Amino acid sequence: MDGGSMFNTPPVFPIYVVRETLKWLKSIGGVPAVQKLNEEKAALLYNEIDRNPMFQGTAAVEDRSLMNVCFVYSEQYKEMDIAEFVNFAKERGMVGIKGHRLVGGFRASIYNAMPKESVQALVDCMQEFEKKYAK
Repeated sequence: MDGGSMFNTPPVFPIYVVRETLKWLKSIGGVPAVQKLNEEKAALLYNEIDRNPMFQGTAAVEDRSLMNVCFVYSEQYKEMDIAEFVNFAKERGMVGIKGHRLVGGFRASIYNAMPKESVQALVDCMQEFEKKYAK
């Protein structure tokens, strides 16, 4: 066999997806731009968690993730059913915020492709929930 022959078919679809993702990343300003956007999105959500008396973060401030924002009901509201907020958010078009089955609480995944407007929609939902249920 020729030394340049391939023995396996390259994973064409994953290569294509990486190519398209890199083109998108370049079009928005590269890694520095997406880093800035991710920091803004995380700050927007963490600021609401810290402000809203119904919720609290689960990670120490210095250990907070930019991608997966985990939070629970605050001590005062810990007896509320998790499904109450999950369903409230679902009625407003938000899915997948229920936390890990062993850890509980809530988890908002705000990866690179998540627009800031979607994070703002979650913040608005949390504020609406607070108006309805806060003691």
